[in-house]
Amino acid sequence: MKTLTCIVIGAGYAGIHAMKEIRKSLKNGEGSQPVRFILIEKNTYHFRKVLLFKPAVTDEEVRIPLAQLFPEGVELLQATVTSIATTEKKLQMLDATGNEQTISYDILVVSAGSVVRRPEASSGGLPLATLDDAQKIREVWRANLQLAATEANSLERKRLMTIAVAGAGISGIETAAELAYYVKEEARQLGLEPNAIDIRLYNAHDRLFINGPEKVSVKLEQFLTDSGVKVVNGSRVLQETDGCLRLPDGGELPVGLCVWTLGLMPNPILEQWGLPVTADGFVQIDTSYRVKGATGLYSIGDCAKVVDPRTGRSDGMTCKEAIPQASRLAKVITADLNGQPAPVHTGYMDTFSIGLGPEKGLTWVRKWGIDLMLTGKLGYRIKRFTWDLASTIK
Repeated sequence: MKTLTCIVIGAGYAGIHAMKEIRKSLKNGEGSQPVRFILIEKNTYHFRKVLLFKPAVTDEEVRIPLAQLFPEGVELLQATVTSIATTEKKLQMLDATGNEQTISYDILVVSAGSVVRRPEASSGGLPLATLDDAQKIREVWRANLQLAATEANSLERKRLMTIAVAGAGISGIETAAELAYYVKEEARQLGLEPNAIDIRLYNAHDRLFINGPEKVSVKLEQFLTDSGVKVVNGSRVLQETDGCLRLPDGGELPVGLCVWTLGLMPNPILEQWGLPVTADGFVQIDTSYRVKGATGLYSIGDCAKVVDPRTGRSDGMTCKEAIPQASRLAKVITADLNGQPAPVHTGYMDTFSIGLGPEKGLTWVRKWGIDLMLTGKLGYRIKRFTWDLASTIK
């Protein structure tokens, strides 16, 4: 009996759940076809991208070795896919030593995820886009506080103790809240006045969290204000140059650090692979995650345009969508292999959890037209549970 080869590209949230769910659905048993499972990832670890703000304020580890997540039953290939030949069902890749390899597949799941948007190089500041970026941000604000502790000039001391976060999506909100807590703690230890720390969150929209009701926006802003974050709605940062922000109204603000949190975009490598993509860079799929124009090829997660056929709404680019998508994908693949009707995508319920610093959070759920909001430690515990579930941490 032929052994099927099932490959998953990418070990982000969608990728690790896809591999776990497909293995569960296609596990070998009496009368079933044997399957070889391969996970291709350029790193040796699963990167918990939603926690990227953590290394910007603490030394918390946000990487999990893939060998820990998949101790057996899955071949882990550290490589970068360079092209996919959908007609021949083959893909090419460069392994960790730079050698090119070709591998055939029967089932291929593209879960290449997303990348964090970066500002233009001339924009100045530091983007929160990679682990190295996060660690650099932490180095800068800590060095600024040490300088401030011995700075005699009050205006320069104030600049060193001012941080701007440019971009007020969930990442920007969580980053600003964490900075407010940890920078104040560090200031206190250095003998500086914690309340002199000035954290500003610049939001291009007229309120925070435009995906939810206004009352959630109001609550979020109140939490941030109480934590020491000044929310500047209806404004955005144009540029940071030599320690000074340029703002749309012509104003300027001296800052010690500007952090860009500009949201996500689908992985640009998708076009290089020759996959059909939308105008905004997402893989084109049908309602059962099948890549259009290909056989045995599927895509889920941040890199795919996942739309609920009942409502026409697209899934968001957050880790919580990865789990139900992966579970349904496993059922789709099993149905396709058996020549049976496959399930179609159903959108996730309206719910968001947002971290607001250590042991603080806000969770919003809309069900049956009713808005439910949980805050404080309970809101944080739900957020922490979501983070851990997304990374299959028990």
